[in-house]
Amino acid sequence: MANKESKVYIFAWEGTNARREKVKGEMESEDINLVRARLREQGVTPRRIHKKSSLAIRLGGGINARDITIFSRQLATMIKAGVPIVQAFSICIEGQTKPALRKMMVDIRDQISAGTPVAQALRRHPKVFDELFCSLVEAGENSGSLEVMLERVATYKERMESLKNKIKKALYYPIFVMIIGLVVSALLLVKVVPEFESMFASFGAELPAFTQLVLNISRFMQDWWYLVFGALLAAVYSVLWLRKRSEAFDYRLTKLFLRLPIMGELLHKSAVARFSRTLATAFAAGVTLVDSLDSAGNSAGNLVYKRQVDKMKDDVSTGQQLHFTMRNGKLFPTMVNQMVAIGEESGALDTMLTKVADFYEEEVNTMVDSMTSLLEPLVIAVLGIIVGSLVIAMYLPIFMMGDIL
Repeated sequence: MANKESKVYIFAWEGTNARREKVKGEMESEDINLVRARLREQGVTPRRIHKKSSLAIRLGGGINARDITIFSRQLATMIKAGVPIVQAFSICIEGQTKPALRKMMVDIRDQISAGTPVAQALRRHPKVFDELFCSLVEAGENSGSLEVMLERVATYKERMESLKNKIKKALYYPIFVMIIGLVVSALLLVKVVPEFESMFASFGAELPAFTQLVLNISRFMQDWWYLVFGALLAAVYSVLWLRKRSEAFDYRLTKLFLRLPIMGELLHKSAVARFSRTLATAFAAGVTLVDSLDSAGNSAGNLVYKRQVDKMKDDVSTGQQLHFTMRNGKLFPTMVNQMVAIGEESGALDTMLTKVADFYEEEVNTMVDSMTSLLEPLVIAVLGIIVGSLVIAMYLPIFMMGDIL
């Protein structure tokens, strides 16, 4: 069981060195007395030491996947160059600007200095280092190839983040543009259309049905705009809340997304790519197939694939072959099943899975680029229809009056 994480603070200090020169800096430590002692060991006479506020620490930002990727590559490079691991951590800490990451590195370095294995020290921070990361590091420690495993982890993280960013780009762009369109339309209905309505009242003639419809919508928005936007926000919040609280709801919603015409295919290919990449990375590092499947299921990105991989893991643990359980699940494409079968028969499962991951990552990249190219004019056309309809509805009575005159 992991020990309770000790609190590490950032202290700002000022003092003089052996040449009587004024120096200042920052240091991470659990106690101000330890800071004072360390400074004296370095030949610095401290004059003023104070703990930085927690607000200043929080403003430094959290730890993201890119931070861990860079940290892994730096650590692998220094270990490969023959730098002792504790010293390598110290070098990484000195060059780190994010307080949260510095604090975590200090804790890991201190644990390693006390004789704790690297993987065990990493497991003290499960929110940053998942079980796959720790398992690969542990395999590297046991085989004496820690730098190789850290390089492999960094490459894996880079590919996974690149894939996630591609999916986000495909999903967020049209949503963002449509939200802008709805906001503009709402402003037109609430602010601009009422000005035309007062002008139409002086005509004393019957308005076209389309114009009357837009005016009715405008009156409703003027009276109940807060209710409309409140209902939309409540609906979005309810869906997000239910996805976190109800696994059954999340499962049904994910199945619905996977059945969508174009977006569903993209989500399928993304899940297959992430599953294959994770399974290949873990299995090549010497992690057992059952444990590798556990990590691959968690990284697939949606609950439908996770449940299927969990079933596969149970079947594999009873002695069934992986490709047989994949074929029974009827979720993975035929090509993937055949590649896995060839990999199992030839003893090169990790190589085949890597080829599958490369293929589907390229498929995702191509689909996202194509979707972006197609969505841009499509979204512009939809916005043009919405805004153009409002404009036509407002000017239609004016055109009709011109015909009468």
